[in-house]
Amino acid sequence: MPKPCPKEFREDVVWVARDRGPGVTVEQVAADFGVHAMTLWKWMRRADIDEGAKPGTTSQESAELRDARRRIKLLEQENEVLRRAAAYLSQAHLPGKGSTRS
Repeated sequence: MPKPCPKEFREDVVWVARDRGPGVTVEQVAADFGVHAMTLWKWMRRADIDEGAKPGTTSQESAELRDARRRIKLLEQENEVLRRAAAYLSQAHLPGKGSTRS
């Protein structure tokens, strides 16, 4: 998988593609910058969404959602560890189990 292009580069290419002259295609702009035409179309669609010109989830919302899901997963794992520890400790203190005191 190729490395992602820097944000500034993507923004510049999208700006050039939007400001292209008559008779210049998006495919030509993409070729001039060394990116695939479909990639440029995706960048332009993402820019439209981020700017509010089209409906959809913005890049910032996507990042926040991704972070929230990561945090939820971590908290669920921590909760499971605590649940298992509590079950283990409750079994260790039952009369007749693990304790040999008289």
